[in-house]
Amino acid sequence: MLKICKEVKFREWGLMPVILIVAIVQVWLDLMIPGFMRQITVLTQAHIPLIDDILRLGVLMLLSALGSLICVFVISFLSSRISASLSKRLRYRLFSKVGDFSITEFSEFSTSSLIARSTNDITQFQQFTVLALSMMLRIPILTVGAFAGIAGMGMAWTVSAVIAFVFVLAVVFCAMAAVMPQFKKMQSLVDKLNLSVREILNGRFIIRAFNAEKFHEKRFEAANEGFTNADRATNRAMAIMSPIMSLGTNGVIIAVYIIGAIMVGASDQAEALIVFSNLIVMTFYLSLLFTTVKFVTKVVPRIPRASVSAARIAEVLDAELSINDGEQEHLEQNLRGELSFRNVGFKYPGSRAYALEGISFSARQGETVAIIGSTGSGKTTLVNLIMRFLDATDGEIIVDGINIKDYKLEFLYKKLGYVPQKSVLMSGTIGSNIALGDSDGFSLERVAAAANIARASSIAQEMESGYEAAVTQRGTNFSGGQKQRISIARALYKNPEILVLDDSFSALDVKTDNELRAALRSQHSKMTKLIVAQRIDTIRDADQILVLDEGKMAGIGTHDRLLETCSVYREIFKSQAIREESVS
Repeated sequence: MLKICKEVKFREWGLMPVILIVAIVQVWLDLMIPGFMRQITVLTQAHIPLIDDILRLGVLMLLSALGSLICVFVISFLSSRISASLSKRLRYRLFSKVGDFSITEFSEFSTSSLIARSTNDITQFQQFTVLALSMMLRIPILTVGAFAGIAGMGMAWTVSAVIAFVFVLAVVFCAMAAVMPQFKKMQSLVDKLNLSVREILNGRFIIRAFNAEKFHEKRFEAANEGFTNADRATNRAMAIMSPIMSLGTNGVIIAVYIIGAIMVGASDQAEALIVFSNLIVMTFYLSLLFTTVKFVTKVVPRIPRASVSAARIAEVLDAELSINDGEQEHLEQNLRGELSFRNVGFKYPGSRAYALEGISFSARQGETVAIIGSTGSGKTTLVNLIMRFLDATDGEIIVDGINIKDYKLEFLYKKLGYVPQKSVLMSGTIGSNIALGDSDGFSLERVAAAANIARASSIAQEMESGYEAAVTQRGTNFSGGQKQRISIARALYKNPEILVLDDSFSALDVKTDNELRAALRSQHSKMTKLIVAQRIDTIRDADQILVLDEGKMAGIGTHDRLLETCSVYREIFKSQAIREESVS
């Protein structure tokens, strides 16, 4: 929790002494009220009540209560301001940190856990901060002030107040000790519940298609039941405290009245009046003491939740990034779109075997290099290395004469255009998706030009709003082929030096595939293209074809050359030729 407190800014630390001063004023005003009550009680017992004096004291008591109320509002306002600012900053820092995560970090933190940390955990910490600032500063001041007032009334009153206060506090802390493990358990159960919901929502159609609803309902019910049981246990323990506190409070008040009645009976008329006024004042002081206990019951249960939440937030903020930003953003060489792999190897964290090993090839400006291989041969891993979603374990990847690890990521991504294997569209419009990164003031002409090359212009033409047509979350209102064409248009819009296409033609028909590749050759002849594909027809015209087999290079060359020299490529070619013959 101390790590999170470091996020509090200097001006917010400056508000805390103000809260302390206002809290002192508020407690002082509260403690003034019993004195006014004692004086009013004495005046009302006089033979000739002094109405003016009673009214004056009543007005002063009312003003004290009003001033205390204003102080409470000020404390609550300042506490909420500090807490909200801190939460906003934490949420932004968490979002920014997650935005810098590579595939490695995402394998350590699940998406559902990151969502829970960005929402539920920050909310828990925010609620605790508000209570801590608004109540914890007042608790010791109010307790000391109330006991000081009671001590001035006599030993009997003081002993009874101490016994009652200690008894109620003991009950509260025993309940807290029993509840704290459950609070810690609940945070991890929230992650499990989020994960279950996320899997069911994302895979709802697959689950339905395989009649797996009951299986996933049981999984959800198990996660839901675990969370419910933990929540029920905490609420049950917390529910016990309220009646015990009421029992203690009422018991003490009864004891006070009994003691007062005994003392009044044993006193003469003058002393009885003093005892009666002390009895009234004592009741008020006790209410203040038990108010501090109520504050404790509100704050203490949130400490374990806030501690766990703070630790989970700090865990993300302190996570070491495997992909670090370089410093290179200006090139002295007159190179554009040159790409070179030099004996590149990569293995995933925790794995003994290399996913890629000994990869070496070069692509000059304007060349098309294709990558083909069986499933699991390392094609997408190679693309992820170029995009620096992962960093090579061995060797170097050179872009325009510079190791990609030395580039500032922002500058590197200006050079690269990327179309992922799984097309991703953002909520917005067709135009804002194509001009992603430039969507605040994009050029409609450039959008239309990129869409025309990607054969995505027909998609906009079919819509009433054209390029202003809405795109729903994850592009669910478009087919797979339409999403692929919009994704390709997005990469072309930025006019990159190197275009990386990771199996981006898989959902296109043969005619659209041929037209798109022909348009790329004619209108972007100086753009270097790296194409990952499953179909040989998509890549047979490439300048170079890299064949991968179990993470290693099985061959590199032109289509005709590989048919002569590479057995793996021949097998792929024959299997696709046989499949096409059987289909025809």
